[in-house]
Amino acid sequence: MFSVERYTSALWFAAERHDAQRFPGKEMPYLVHVVTVAAEVIAALPTSGLDGDLAVPCALLHDTVEDTKTTPDEIAARFGGAVADGVRALSKNPTLAKADQMADCLRRIREQPREVWAVKLADRISNLDEPPAYWPRDKRIAYRAEAQTILDALGAASATLAARLAARIESYAAYCG
Repeated sequence: MFSVERYTSALWFAAERHDAQRFPGKEMPYLVHVVTVAAEVIAALPTSGLDGDLAVPCALLHDTVEDTKTTPDEIAARFGGAVADGVRALSKNPTLAKADQMADCLRRIREQPREVWAVKLADRISNLDEPPAYWPRDKRIAYRAEAQTILDALGAASATLAARLAARIESYAAYCG
């Protein structure tokens, strides 16, 4: 299970940090994405044996370092070192070439507890919605292939999330036509 107080604290923090951001290609607030990722994680808790007090804050905060001016130290001060380490691992390293970022991120995630792996699975489940209309076919195909790489690398974290991601990968094929 997880603490509702910890969930609420992380949600407020994420809302403050993502403030006016919008989800790419859509007009919805970016916060909808992080709440959706957290919902996927929460739904998997009863069958996964995951620690919700680590997984859920990581889910709500997973993009704060990558997409805002938030630092891992700020997250550590507010939510502890384990959450900060998880968020850091979930954040792409912008100093690397784009082609190397996912492999590096997956390597760092695999050094973390399974709860962090689960967040990455949930993140890609959430992201395998209809792609932005401006994405060309080759980008959609590559994004689907990358999702399979994530599933292969991290699926052992949660059978529930792995099955959800596999189903989303399958249905995403419709956008790769």
